[in-house]
Amino acid sequence: MVKYSASEADSTLDLTFQALADPTRRAILGRLAEGEATAGELAAPFEMSLPAVSKHLKVLEKAGFLIRARDGRVHRCNLDAGPMQAASDWISTYRNFWEGQLGSLARYLETEQKKKKEEDKKNEPSSND
Repeated sequence: MVKYSASEADSTLDLTFQALADPTRRAILGRLAEGEATAGELAAPFEMSLPAVSKHLKVLEKAGFLIRARDGRVHRCNLDAGPMQAASDWISTYRNFWEGQLGSLARYLETEQKKKKEEDKKNEPSSND
């Protein structure tokens, strides 16, 4: 059995993608991008209970996307987009890799296409025949 020990960066990235995997949480982040909101305001557009939305907020908070401040019984929430940078960096690494691979494939296909055109020209019957 292979044992894998996730680094802190890996577990942070896991939490980030886990938080982003749910459409409700992405919608909440979209709303928070517009500015501060209470838990009740964040729950309003969804057909779910406040405790259900609260669970989503806890996932976002654990992932570092949400800064929650209590004002008496009211929870005020703000967005912290910091975890997006780590996700963006990780995606960028793989984007660069695949762009390089696709660039190599494109050059190979161009070379093969030129070879085929040259062979076709050699095999064409001459107009003198």
